[in-house]
Amino acid sequence: MDIQVLEKYVIQHILASTDDVIFFSWHGGEPLLAGIRFFRNVVDLQKKYVPSGRKILNGIQTNGTLLDEEWCRFLKEESFIAGISIDGPEIMHDKYRFAANGEPSFGRALDGFRLLQKYKIENEILCVVNADNVKNPLALYKFFKELGARYITFLPLVERLAASEMSVSDCSVSSLAFGEFLCEIFDEWISKDIGMVKVQVFEEAIRPAFKQGHTLCIFKETCGGVPVVEHNGDFYSCDHYVDRGHFVGNIMTGLLSDFLDSEQQQSFGRAKKISLPQYCIECNVRTMCNGECPKNRFIRTPGGENGLNYLCEGYKKFFNHSKPLTEAIATAWRAQNQ
Repeated sequence: MDIQVLEKYVIQHILASTDDVIFFSWHGGEPLLAGIRFFRNVVDLQKKYVPSGRKILNGIQTNGTLLDEEWCRFLKEESFIAGISIDGPEIMHDKYRFAANGEPSFGRALDGFRLLQKYKIENEILCVVNADNVKNPLALYKFFKELGARYITFLPLVERLAASEMSVSDCSVSSLAFGEFLCEIFDEWISKDIGMVKVQVFEEAIRPAFKQGHTLCIFKETCGGVPVVEHNGDFYSCDHYVDRGHFVGNIMTGLLSDFLDSEQQQSFGRAKKISLPQYCIECNVRTMCNGECPKNRFIRTPGGENGLNYLCEGYKKFFNHSKPLTEAIATAWRAQNQ
């Protein structure tokens, strides 16, 4: 993103934000490839345009292999939150994550994570759950705990072979296996780690029991609140839908706030709810899932309806497994706070 587009983006992002804390999220590919000078420009522009009394936070998602002392000094000084992609112990991580030259990446990713810890940079591990590491949930989870991870996100790999097909790649996780994976880790978390380790999907599972709305877009009733701005200023409805059908405009010729409020974007968000199959509407854990992400709704329900989420079986298993415990937690909390 060149400096003219970057400045326009920073200004418009600030103007479009309504909270006292304005959050910027930097993703790639690999965002560190933009270079540290780019991100120094980012924070300089943010400081220039942030209104008095408001605060800016930055989050960045990285594979960790480019992190070094200079990067971490900068991230610490500017209070960045860093997500780092690690898919488990070395044998699991290196199954699919390797460099362009074919060399494994685990060692460099782990070095990057240790640097984040050294500089006390708030961080989160993002683990992509695939057909391989899903087989060893407790070994994977215990590895992360041994690393000292305090925030963990499990992202299921669903790699559809073609837009017209209901099949996925061999490395994709199966729905049921993912559900069983979450159940095993949830039981371990409940017995030993609740309050000490935050696992994003578990936190989201608990929210409905407390009558709280979801914070994660995939579980919200509607979507559209997490669009993407590309390097040239193009605005798309979602980073899973960067195509001409979901192009809304360009920030160099229009306003980001107008794109967010546009009928096209609002319609995109509403479609998540109104396109739910009846099978989902009648589901006993619908409020915990809401059909998950529309990008994964490409299989049929048992009754033959289109639009069922590929991960339905797994999420249904997990949410039904966790529901009694999450409701018990909420009941105990309410009793203590009456």
